[in-house]
Amino acid sequence: MAEDNKRGEVEERGPGAAYQMFVVMEDLLDKLKLLDYEEDVLAKHNMKALSRHYFASNAYMPSNPGEQFYMFTIIASWLINEAGRPFEQPQEYDDPNATVSNILAELRAFGGQVDFPPSKLKTGSGEHVCYVLDRLAEEALKKRGFIWKKPCYPTEELEEESVMEDDAELTLSKVEEEMTEEPDDYEEENLIDLEALKARTNQSEANTSSKPEDILESNTDAAEWNLEVERVLPQLKVTIRTDNKDWRIHVDQMHQHKEGIESSLKEAKGYLNKLQEEISKTLEKVGSREKYINNQLEHLIQEYRTAQSKLSEAKERYQQGSGGVTERTRILSEISEELEKVKQEMEEKGSSMTDGAPVVKIKQSLTKLKQEIVQMDIRMGVVEHTLLQAKLKEKSNMTRDMHATNIPEPAIGGY
Repeated sequence: MAEDNKRGEVEERGPGAAYQMFVVMEDLLDKLKLLDYEEDVLAKHNMKALSRHYFASNAYMPSNPGEQFYMFTIIASWLINEAGRPFEQPQEYDDPNATVSNILAELRAFGGQVDFPPSKLKTGSGEHVCYVLDRLAEEALKKRGFIWKKPCYPTEELEEESVMEDDAELTLSKVEEEMTEEPDDYEEENLIDLEALKARTNQSEANTSSKPEDILESNTDAAEWNLEVERVLPQLKVTIRTDNKDWRIHVDQMHQHKEGIESSLKEAKGYLNKLQEEISKTLEKVGSREKYINNQLEHLIQEYRTAQSKLSEAKERYQQGSGGVTERTRILSEISEELEKVKQEMEEKGSSMTDGAPVVKIKQSLTKLKQEIVQMDIRMGVVEHTLLQAKLKEKSNMTRDMHATNIPEPAIGGY
């Protein structure tokens, strides 16, 4: 049930809500470093530095709830003190419920929103633990007067040496290299010596630099000049090897692709328009047919609804009747058990009444009693005889003693 509620909350907030705690934990670690928690907390308590996802809970991450909760309480108490409110540092054996309630009370005092149960913080990790620490860290930074500023990116100066030459630019030296590397269709004697042309142009510029006194006039015939131009014109063509990295080739390819896309788009647009019209007509036909079918089957639907209601009522009556049958079946089983017990008792009593074993036992007991009475009578006779003998003996002794004490006087005087 708890997993279903958690899954519903994640779906309401979005699929990335489960990973928001990792982002908050990274921001929290940066804020703790700005507050120098290494010296004030870690060095004081002899603890290790926190990892980037220490308080973030995940099934694939190792966790130690006791250690994480103790670290949470230590850092929270330190942040509350840094924010300007006195807070006693909790001990390891304090009541966790009281510690959590005190921390949440301080968070409410700072204006933080607490819309979750305090038991969420007792695990020592999770989204709510990261939220509480991040909120307290913000209050501590405000107390110190720290303000987040926009980042200032350094401007990189481009040096002339680091500037890469554009392969798309065509230089005269590159043309010379390509002309020497690729095979030329012309004969070697028809090749133009560019170095000679350079030297000739430089020489002509040097000659023109010295200003003549008279105006120069050309003595060359125009017809001969045109003939020379026509003769040299094929040799002036420069063939350049096509490079796939040249931006001009890319632009041409882009124009070609654009034209192909536009031509294909025109054809596809026509087909799509026709398809849209056919789909709209089909939808209209389906809608009209659906309305017609609904109108035709309306009375059947009404009958089906009435039958469904009758069926539900019959089901309710059946459930009630089945409940009464179950109760009566239980009562019948109880009565049957009681009847079986009574039958068993009657059978035991009847068997005991018809059985002759007790009579035999009584006769045996009477015989034994008679024997014991005879033995007792014999013993009593023996005892009486013994007593009688003892009495007679005692009586004889008494008479003897009496005669012995009464001695006659004449006999005494004769002596």
